Amino acid sequence: MIDPSATVHPSAVIEDGAVIGAGCTIGAFALIGSDVTLAANVEVRNHGVVTGWTSIGEGTVVHPFAVVGGPPQDLKYRGAKTQLIVGKNNRIREGATLNTGTEDGGGVTRVGDNCLCMTGAHVGHDVQVGNNVIMANQAALAGHCQIADDVIIGGLSGIHQWVRIGRGAIIGAVTMVTADVLPHALIQGPRGELAGLNLVGLKRRGVSRDDINALRVALQSMKDGDGSFQDRVRRIAEENSGSAYVRELTDFVLGATDRGYLTP
Repeated sequence: MIDPSATVHPSAVIEDGAVIGAGCTIGAFALIGSDVTLAANVEVRNHGVVTGWTSIGEGTVVHPFAVVGGPPQDLKYRGAKTQLIVGKNNRIREGATLNTGTEDGGGVTRVGDNCLCMTGAHVGHDVQVGNNVIMANQAALAGHCQIADDVIIGGLSGIHQWVRIGRGAIIGAVTMVTADVLPHALIQGPRGELAGLNLVGLKRRGVSRDDINALRVALQSMKDGDGSFQDRVRRIAEENSGSAYVRELTDFVLGATDRGYLTP
């Protein structure tokens, strides 16, 4: 079904069953698959591909040669009908690839609102991406990763499967991340080392000096002291005087993980 207000180039291919919302624009030689749903004002530019069981939220733009909704790059995938859900006002740039989920991994890949996937970025199967996430050129998320809101991933960086990245963290360019990243952390170096707090991001979001200082003290306490890393984090959680940012940090560490942590 194509809304009468949509603009579709004569050379575009829209398969039977696709739903094209009001005000959408489909460019030359674009392909829209039969199980695709585009909300209002989505733009798929020339040569863009949206396929699979995929829904895209209002105002999102898919640039040329991006492939949104392709099947998982997983040898265990057996062809089940799995899904990709993309939110509102995203920018999916040239050559980016976003895959659907797998039957063994929950079946759904999600991308939130107001995200930017730059040229060649990859969102793998069953990945869960929050809002306001930026993936720079050629950054790649392997399967099952969880990326919280306000994360920035530098160009040519790779995130290992099952890794969690906490809210507000920043990953430097050309970095391989193989363990969970604490909220508001700064990660850099070829093998992804914790280099402190993402102070620029915290200040840009208007976080108070008291909360930033509390996070600094918490990180130092995680590094020093008796007992295991988890023991030190539990003590920080018990002693926290009320900083929501420190509570977010300790809750993240004490949550379930498959990868361990990049520690101070």
